[in-house]
Amino acid sequence: MTSTPESPPPPPTGAPVGGTPPQPAAAPPPAEAAVPAAPPPPPAQPGDPASGIAEQVAAATAPPPPQTENARLHDGVNRCPRCGSTDIQLRPATGMLVCLFCRYEWSEARVEERFGFGEGIRDLQGTIIASGAGDIDASVNDVITLKCGGCGAEVVVQTATQMSARCHWCRHMLTINEQIPNGAVPDAVLPFHLTHAQAVEKIAAFAGKRRLFAHSRFKAEFTPENVVGVYLPYMVVDANATSDVVGHGEVLTRTYTRGSGDDKKTYYDADVYWLHRRVEFAVDDLTVESSADRSNLDIAANTNNIINAILPFDTKNAVAWNANYLGGFTSEKRDQNVEAITPRVQDQLMSIARSQVEGSVAGYDRGVRWEQERLDLHGSRWVSMYLPVWLYSYYHVEGGRGMAHYIAVNARTGETMGSVPLAKGKLFLAAALIGTVLESAVIAFLVATL
Repeated sequence: MTSTPESPPPPPTGAPVGGTPPQPAAAPPPAEAAVPAAPPPPPAQPGDPASGIAEQVAAATAPPPPQTENARLHDGVNRCPRCGSTDIQLRPATGMLVCLFCRYEWSEARVEERFGFGEGIRDLQGTIIASGAGDIDASVNDVITLKCGGCGAEVVVQTATQMSARCHWCRHMLTINEQIPNGAVPDAVLPFHLTHAQAVEKIAAFAGKRRLFAHSRFKAEFTPENVVGVYLPYMVVDANATSDVVGHGEVLTRTYTRGSGDDKKTYYDADVYWLHRRVEFAVDDLTVESSADRSNLDIAANTNNIINAILPFDTKNAVAWNANYLGGFTSEKRDQNVEAITPRVQDQLMSIARSQVEGSVAGYDRGVRWEQERLDLHGSRWVSMYLPVWLYSYYHVEGGRGMAHYIAVNARTGETMGSVPLAKGKLFLAAALIGTVLESAVIAFLVATL
């Protein structure tokens, strides 16, 4: 993800509103104006008439959603372009699809170029949702029946657990490529790059570095070869936004002490300034989970929050959907709509906005406190995407309480993060030893200085 300000933030504005220096106050930081600007108006509420009119206008003028469905594969039969075989799988080392009959290799087109997803971010208006990211219809059955293009037989595919099946009569491989509204078929897929052997090596190295304090049962049962390759559902979001932040910043003018002995106290005097910052920025490929289970960060039950620690993915290399990229791997289908994910996206955009203004408040050496924040999301574009992860899981029970531990590997970059169950006794012993060593060092220092 990248974020760039559309234009440099204007010079900061502010005026002192407090401070009790016992001597002339220090000058405010450079570029600070004397007259405060008006605070930003409150954002329009969903029920306001103006808000409703604006939404209607935006909906009427919004461009049609990008249609990303791979129409070439609509019948479920994905044939090799050279020999017509349907035995196709992904070769992770190259990121290409390979025909298992004639060994021909090819790849689907990158969606960035095919649908122009990297263009016009600064001009986005309204909410643009690609066809594979549309709302999920709860009434749609996960069981899909395909008619084999080879012999005409009907083949059933359970999309909750798989995206392909082999015809039991003619042995043709059939795949789900139609964007049925149950969240199973996204707009794009980012193929695996790391092989199973490479993932095993990285997970073993990660656990090995934590072996000293790992629980003995985990060490005895640890089998990194059981790592599973899984495609996880994400929304990849482009955004065009403006943010206002209002608060106070303090400039230290003097430090002094009063009293003596145990009553000695240090005092700080500072000038306080009212601050207002506005920043316009564009965000390209903000990546957010679209699975309710994966976005559940309840650390008391699991450690799946480590998935965020292996970001970012090179989403610019995602290709048009083809179910054969999933061959040999598992997948989780999306179960959240744009509306449910929007608050998390707005939170992340607000964090980006705060980071954009940090440089302009560096002169406030006593710190800055933001008290009002506003985000205007002028336009956004949503693309549903499968991202590849090698995942090792271990369920540990201790004292009647269970927790799922995960070690995850970014299957594109190799970035690895996770957690292992710890032997608490070893931790307490190590803490006691470290405490004893530090205490002995302090006593020795005091004796030497007396």
